[in-house]
Amino acid sequence: MRLLATAGVVWVALTLSVPAQKAEPSLATSREGEKGVVVCVSPIAAEVGAAILRRGGNAVDAAVAVAFALAVSWPEAGNIGGGGFMMIASPRHAVTCVEFRETSPRAAPENLFADGKVSAWEAKAAGVPGTVRGLALAHQRFGQLPWEELVAPAIELAEKGITVNAALARSLQRVWGDPKTTHAEFRRLFSPPDGRRWQAGDRLIQKDLGRTLRLIAQQGPEAFYTGPIAEMIVREMQASGGLITAEDLKAYRAQERTPIHIQFRGYDIYAPPPPSSGGITLALMLHMLEGMDLKSHGRWSVDTYHTLIEVMRRAYADRARYLGDPDFTPIPAHLTSREYARRLAATIRPDKATPSAEVAPDLPVLPEGESTTHFSIIDRHGMAVSTTYTLENSYGCRVAVRGAGFLLNNEMTDFNPRPGVTTADGRIGTPPNCIAPGKRMLSSMTPTVVCHKGRVVLVTGSPGGRTIINTVLCVLLNRLEFGMPPEQCVSAPRLHHQWFPDVARLEVTPNQKELVATLQRRGHRLMSGGRQGDAHSIFVDQATGRRTAVADRRIDGAIAAE
Repeated sequence: MRLLATAGVVWVALTLSVPAQKAEPSLATSREGEKGVVVCVSPIAAEVGAAILRRGGNAVDAAVAVAFALAVSWPEAGNIGGGGFMMIASPRHAVTCVEFRETSPRAAPENLFADGKVSAWEAKAAGVPGTVRGLALAHQRFGQLPWEELVAPAIELAEKGITVNAALARSLQRVWGDPKTTHAEFRRLFSPPDGRRWQAGDRLIQKDLGRTLRLIAQQGPEAFYTGPIAEMIVREMQASGGLITAEDLKAYRAQERTPIHIQFRGYDIYAPPPPSSGGITLALMLHMLEGMDLKSHGRWSVDTYHTLIEVMRRAYADRARYLGDPDFTPIPAHLTSREYARRLAATIRPDKATPSAEVAPDLPVLPEGESTTHFSIIDRHGMAVSTTYTLENSYGCRVAVRGAGFLLNNEMTDFNPRPGVTTADGRIGTPPNCIAPGKRMLSSMTPTVVCHKGRVVLVTGSPGGRTIINTVLCVLLNRLEFGMPPEQCVSAPRLHHQWFPDVARLEVTPNQKELVATLQRRGHRLMSGGRQGDAHSIFVDQATGRRTAVADRRIDGAIAAE
């Protein structure tokens, strides 16, 4: 391996003989079948979901069980102390979105993070959690099995303990060894069995979390928002200097929202609306690409890469300019119109990069973490669920609620930290996403369902902060534009540009020196960005109805079928 440095660009080049268009086979595994299937980061949680399907539960029942099981088996992002979005596609109902994004405590000031005195690793960074109410709303609307039956597997996993696999051991050891992990209760809960190091094969027992989950199973979401769990959260806020009050918890509501509907190449694509930026940003990019024939250029051509970078650049500028909580910020209707997208696309120069500062000259720019998880489910009747939920950074703010055994998010950092200050390194300060009491922070989560003639053909999504939307875009284009096989759709190299910083991040692939050099000559600044999120996906063959579940191995992944 050697480093290439050209015009301020750092690129990691691998001297391998594998052609650039071939993805690393180890990045994804797949499984075909005709019945229900679950794919997610945790083998334990995937099997929990499949067991629910085998007992006659539908995809929503399985999703509720998987979400609670992930809170036990993937504490880095699985949670009851965070929030997210669930897309639901049912043969008998219109596609819908259950939104359970966290909200700002009423006591949080707009400039909470402006002076740098409040960090992401303290209780003040926690928003009011939405996960439990969101799962309950989805179950109320679409579930079939009793609520208690769906929470029960997670209770057993927490109380009896789970065997830690290699991915979880790496995750636990990483946070345990981080000097930012200072909260005493967190360190008590996640201390290695030998006091030194987590290893595959260790046992993780979470008795406090088991008791909390038992309360949720018996009393429903009210246990969390107005009952004994709420009391523990408030006590933790008082002890740790947090801002969430009993009134904040009592007032929290999950919402059912109409998805963003995108038509592309004869397919119907459904993604979450604001406060997710995913659906609208995805619509902007796909509508810009609609009039272009990327397929004729080839998936790995310099023209395709150039076009995608330019489309991403423009869409993310509008994301910063316009998007926020729709209950606080009017969302312009033109953002999802084809006519507006065509006008944006017309500003793309075919052989030259547009500097990001020129894309949005009206937004003042000064010189100058992320851990989520996604799972996809489809049941034997064709109901599909695409869910992305998060604690924000890895293990949230790393404050554990004493006696309750669960972690709090640090989603307040998803608000714009310094109102009015947007910087060239990617810090956004535009008004739509500034802190206000009860406001939902803007999200990039983009759980997505694709239908053709009313039938689900693709379920996907990803973690990864602002890279999420572009990861989903890449998976969609790989399938809908280029017709790639399911496993390659997921494992293929991805790219990301988010307006600022004005740098395109490319996943490292073999023999890309010429592609990189040509993009540089067109004026693009490039860097190797590591790997984007694990996009656990399900593909359905339109002719046969067979399902291909693909586990993205960029972090870890497992498939379980009924």
